[in-house]
Order: sequence, then structure tokens, then C-alpha cells
Amino acid sequence: MLGVAGLLLLGLWALTMMEVVVTGRRDEARPASAIVVLGAAQYVGRPSPVLRARLDHAIDLFKRGLAPLMIVTGGRGDGDTTSEAAVSRRYAMRRGVPDSAIVLESTGRTTRESLQGVAAIMSARSKQDVILVSDPFHMLRLSIVARRLGLEPFTSPTTTSPIAQSRDQNWRYVVNESLKVPVVYLFERNTK
Repeated sequence: MLGVAGLLLLGLWALTMMEVVVTGRRDEARPASAIVVLGAAQYVGRPSPVLRARLDHAIDLFKRGLAPLMIVTGGRGDGDTTSEAAVSRRYAMRRGVPDSAIVLESTGRTTRESLQGVAAIMSARSKQDVILVSDPFHMLRLSIVARRLGLEPFTSPTTTSPIAQSRDQNWRYVVNESLKVPVVYLFERNTK
């Protein structure tokens, strides 16, 4: 009996990992109310290569006219003097995104906290549809959390992130996400 349960759990984990990979390869970018860029590390006011890849992808979506608003997320890490969102804003403005089109969610330090902030920002709008931009491995969990917070998410992963470019590093993140997704799916509360 224990062996059957173990095989069942292993099979469910394998299916989850497959779904993380499949969702990460799907680009659902379409017209929406906002583009949401999930934060990543910044170094003394400069975006890390991972954050820069996410921002470049979001800026491209913005310039294609897919949304009138870009929400950049990410709080301050320990010892930081500025937030990931503030660094993202400066980077996007230098690349032609008008300040009036950028909204900061600068308190979130986790995926859930950042998306809670986005949901609060979007609550004043009539539509809750957003394009979520992050690394491919992150897309499935992002979309689950966003739906639970009342958002209508469309995923659009960046393919130029150093994580996505490195096979070994990418697989480590995929395995990590395949363990997080069931926890989020089972225990995240629906707040809508």
C-alpha cells in the first residue's frame, strides 16, 4: 500500500513538473489592462541580468501596445537602499516607457506579496486582466496565485533570462517550482 502511494505521489510530481515546463513555454500575451513585471535582484540601483531580461520583455510588450500600464514589482532586500520596483521604473523610463504609464508595487518581497499589491492596484479598475512577465519556470505558480487574488492572468515568459539560457540552472528552478506549485495549489486561499 505504501509503495502504491509513493508511486502515485511520484507520478503527480512528474505531472506537475511537466505542467511547469509546458506553461513556461506558452506565451499568452494579448491586449490587457496592465503588464506586470515580477521583481528580481537589483545591484546598487542596477537591475540584475534576470531583472533586465524581464524588463526588456515587458518593455517590448508595452511598445507593441498590448497594455497602457506597466506595473513593476519588488521591495527592498536586506541592506538595499532602493526597491526592485524603483530600479525597474528607472530602467523602463530610460527605454522609452513614460513615467505616467508606470505604477510601482514596491513593498512585496515574495511572489504572493507582490501579486497582492498588484491586485490592490488593479482593484480600482473595471478590468482585472494582466500580462504577467517573469522567467518561464515561474509562470504556472504566478498564474495560480494571480487567479486566487482575483486577477485574470495571461502569462508571457521572457526567453532571454540567464536562467532560461542555462539548461542546468533552468532545471533546478523547474524542480524547485514543481515542489512549490502543489503547495500553492492546495493551500493558497482564494481571496476574491
